Amino acid sequence: MFPQNQLIFMLERFVLRLVVLAALICGVVSSFGQAFTSSNLPIVVIDTEGAFIQDEPKITANMGIVDNGVGVRNNLTDAFNVYNGKIGIELRGSSSQMFPKKPYGIELRDANGNGISMPILGMPAEEDWVLIATYNDKSLMRDALAYKLGRDLGRYAPRTRFCEVVINGEYLGVYMLAEGIKRDKNRVDISKLEPNEISGDDLTGGYIIKIDKSTGNSGEGFASRYPPLNRSGTQVVYFQYEYPKFDEIVTQQKAYIQKYVDDFEMVLKSHAYADPVNGYQKYIDVDSFIDYLIINEISKNVDGYRLSTFLYKDKKGKLTMGPVWDFNLAFGNADYCLGGPTDGWMYNFNYACNQDWWLIPFWWSRLLSDQNFSNKLGNRWHALREDKLSKTTINTYIDSLATVLNVEAQQRNFTKWPVLGQYVWPNYFVGQTYQQEVTFLKSWISDRLTWLDYNMPHPVITSNEENTNSEFILWVYPNPVQDVLQLRYTIQKPGPLNIELYNVTGTIVDRMETIVNQPGDYTLEREVRTLARGIYFLRAQQNGRSVFSKVVKQ
Repeated sequence: MFPQNQLIFMLERFVLRLVVLAALICGVVSSFGQAFTSSNLPIVVIDTEGAFIQDEPKITANMGIVDNGVGVRNNLTDAFNVYNGKIGIELRGSSSQMFPKKPYGIELRDANGNGISMPILGMPAEEDWVLIATYNDKSLMRDALAYKLGRDLGRYAPRTRFCEVVINGEYLGVYMLAEGIKRDKNRVDISKLEPNEISGDDLTGGYIIKIDKSTGNSGEGFASRYPPLNRSGTQVVYFQYEYPKFDEIVTQQKAYIQKYVDDFEMVLKSHAYADPVNGYQKYIDVDSFIDYLIINEISKNVDGYRLSTFLYKDKKGKLTMGPVWDFNLAFGNADYCLGGPTDGWMYNFNYACNQDWWLIPFWWSRLLSDQNFSNKLGNRWHALREDKLSKTTINTYIDSLATVLNVEAQQRNFTKWPVLGQYVWPNYFVGQTYQQEVTFLKSWISDRLTWLDYNMPHPVITSNEENTNSEFILWVYPNPVQDVLQLRYTIQKPGPLNIELYNVTGTIVDRMETIVNQPGDYTLEREVRTLARGIYFLRAQQNGRSVFSKVVKQ
């Protein structure tokens, strides 16, 4: 004999299967006349048994997922072989809820309504997941791309899988099933913080806080003591308790994390902020701040630094930026606050859009005014551009996603939601076809990379020489260069001239030597067509003086 709860659970699974079969027979699983029966993507089927999905709390529903593996077709009539059971489901997001294609938050549950952890579509076991709707991002891939870049930098960023979704017999299009931001060994891997841990090292972690709108099951926290730069009114930066949740975190823990952030901001504002021992580096994981800046700047994320912005702190650890989250309005997909053009720094948002209520903390411009931080950023950026952030690497990933989606799923999605060729807030570009949307994304990123290459700090090349002075002046052109690099230099004193060309790792790839017999203006040409495309740095030395120049090889 089966226990009563198990019999009920098995019956509910059977009912979910009958719902799907009935929908197929009656032709209900359709999208404006197109029948949906199978896909090259995993299929997610949800049945709420007539209940309305609300913003919160989650309602109980049934969910089944079909994924027969790479290269094998998935059918609605196939057995649910990834997940088949209870869930809690609610609407999620803020402005994204205004669209007809809704995003959802999901909790896996057992027959008794308790949360359960299970691996989903190759992603590590957990109980909390999100279905990202990708409605106003008509490439369907901006979030997936940003998270992939974040992981490529060696940081945790949510794993994702594209799927097609049916809810209550209605085909709803292409979604992205993704990991939510949560403390977990496979997500934000920090220590569990129990309510009784209120002193000593126990109190120092782990915490997750976020800067965001107050929506859903959140909102309580504390305000920064320092107003955002260039605010137009009474705007403040507000930190919310994400973990432990605001209704679980105890008084001593609230006081600790607030004081830690206060101390960091106070030091960052002080005259000694750059002190290597007692300055800002004492409080933050500098490398994580640099990587976070890079991802938000390469995408020119209009929400970056000010919304969906997470930070965490482990026991005895420093404040760490991340994980990155929410990029549907990034990569040129926002027509406001300079989100569309490929030039400019997004950390300067407050100077472009100071009427907005959610502004960026003062941190970023202050950090960048420290030469040490700036040097680290330059070195990191130019090293990443050689590989992880090269245009070839990024385009290859975009093409891989577009190829999978363009087989059939995007066509069904845009039949259900006919937004191609239509403005959907806040589109900066409106393509007539899916391919035009993908092409724009690639072109926008290419132009953005070029701008950042010119405007990121130069990497530091170790040298004992003095910097440039008026006795030795150098011009490099054309820049970017394709075949022949021309150098024009002015020298005030005779002597040997040594010119070296470095790649971003500091390796010399070319060297030139000549003797200057008398002061004057000189020109020199150098063949560079065999060099790989990328960023290089030229150092010219003459009479103990050095000058540097960045060279972009196309």
